[in-house]
Amino acid sequence: MNLFADIKTLVLDSLAALQGEDTLPADLDFANVAVEPPRDALHGDMATNAAMVLAKAAKMKPRDIAEALAEKLAADPRITAADVAGPGFLNLRLDPAQWLAVVPTALKAGTDFGRSAIGANTKINVEYVSANPTGPLHVGHTRGAVFGDALASLLDFAGYTVTREYYINDGGAQVDVLARSVYLRYLEANGQEVAFEDGTYPGDYLIPVGQAVKDKYGDTLVGKPEADWLVDLREFSTDAMMDLIRSDLKSLGVEMDVFYSEKSLYGTGQIEAALSDLNDKGLIYEGYLEPPKGKKPEGWKPRKQTLFKSTEHGDDVDRPVKKSDGAWTYFAPDIAYHYNKIERGFDELIDVFGADHGGYVKRMKAAVSALSAGAIPLDIKLTQLVKLYKNGEPFKMSKRAGTFVTLRDLVDQVGPDVTRFVMLTRKNDAPLDFDFDKALDQSKDNPVFYVQYAHARICSVMGKAAEAGHEFSDADLAQADLGGLSDPAELDLARKLGEWPCLLELAAKHHEPHRIAFYLFELASEYHSLHNLGKARPELRFWQAANPELSAAKLAMIRAVAVVLSAGLGILGVTPMQEM
Repeated sequence: MNLFADIKTLVLDSLAALQGEDTLPADLDFANVAVEPPRDALHGDMATNAAMVLAKAAKMKPRDIAEALAEKLAADPRITAADVAGPGFLNLRLDPAQWLAVVPTALKAGTDFGRSAIGANTKINVEYVSANPTGPLHVGHTRGAVFGDALASLLDFAGYTVTREYYINDGGAQVDVLARSVYLRYLEANGQEVAFEDGTYPGDYLIPVGQAVKDKYGDTLVGKPEADWLVDLREFSTDAMMDLIRSDLKSLGVEMDVFYSEKSLYGTGQIEAALSDLNDKGLIYEGYLEPPKGKKPEGWKPRKQTLFKSTEHGDDVDRPVKKSDGAWTYFAPDIAYHYNKIERGFDELIDVFGADHGGYVKRMKAAVSALSAGAIPLDIKLTQLVKLYKNGEPFKMSKRAGTFVTLRDLVDQVGPDVTRFVMLTRKNDAPLDFDFDKALDQSKDNPVFYVQYAHARICSVMGKAAEAGHEFSDADLAQADLGGLSDPAELDLARKLGEWPCLLELAAKHHEPHRIAFYLFELASEYHSLHNLGKARPELRFWQAANPELSAAKLAMIRAVAVVLSAGLGILGVTPMQEM
């Protein structure tokens, strides 16, 4: 049951009726007509933009359309008021019975309530984390991991066929640096004094890797030239780091479907095949690039390179794919990797990048547009920086990592549930302050506690009713007569429940899982408000000893709240607590 979808159908039918009466022209496109929660709940239960989006094509004033539409909508028994606001926004109020009808629907569906088919089994690839395999994941990776994982779950709930993917950046020079750093730890394990020069990785996390190399090779690599051990240690070290990364992700509740190796693109013809495809489309040429941003750095010498005409697909400048010495640029394997995704049959692609990759957005979109002839959309989501605070001070250092706070540090401090929820309390492209003290505070100021406490509180109420001999199954509660629920606080809670299916579809459509976190906090707030009102107003308490039928209705309402809280927390990867 999606009340917003039902009322949207009513709006579209009413617009069609106005066309039939020649009030509106017959050739209007209704694709952008929406029915959504109003920005201000005081304005009504729902709002439609119909008059605003149709006015230009209809060559009418928005208010004229809105007034004609309002008259049609007000005639429907589900609508108690249709008010025109401003230049032509239309705010609607529904009969409270419509909102209360959401309760049995939620109870019958359980945590599948709100599950949508808008994805229509569209195959979508969500690539996230994709950190260099040179060390443990840090806090920035944590935000990308949580965002990507919650987005994948959200899309799955909305009817998409989702593949979670990690791109292992194991084809670049940084993996050679890793191997050299591990070799130093190996020499340490063999009793030698070593010094970590600039550009190597000094973190303690490589000590056990160096020991593992000694366990395998003994002292046979000591004093050997780099050419004798670099290739073997590069593979050994990368495997060890990926084991560490998988373990870190698992501690956060993140499991990937695919780990795709960049190295597998080299020497297999895949890079050549992708560029050949672009060449066949007339998008590869030999040429010269201008100096960066129109400035000529000292010693600048233009060199002929192989370039991709990315400007023909929305980029600012054409991009090199092969250097003048014949080596691939970093961009070339990324093109091949996305070509591989297209070849695997995905209908849509999502990449989750750190904020430092913002300059990569246009070129990657251009590449996917060119490779798919514009048929496959690529959405790139950037996750902004996370600033950590503890005891009122910035928290910056991890001895184990050497220079940064790791994902495991964060999870060990506050747990996976708090980590995940807090990471979703801001939109992905907004900076996030993570305060350890607030994250563990048991108050309304801590959103994850507030939401989990709402679920635990409802479980407690249901448990006390059962102890008093009044145990109800969800099927029993779905049959309750809700007619006695009439207090504004009860109806506000019902309205918030009814927003869930619409909210979920909007979040999936815009690839914004933070909307789920915001909604859960608002739903929990409505519940806590009603719960607390019952302390001063006995008629609002959930168990009415003298009126078992009304009690069943009240318990049905809050049990439906628990169902939605559990479903939403499940999407975010957070545990719905039974007791706290």
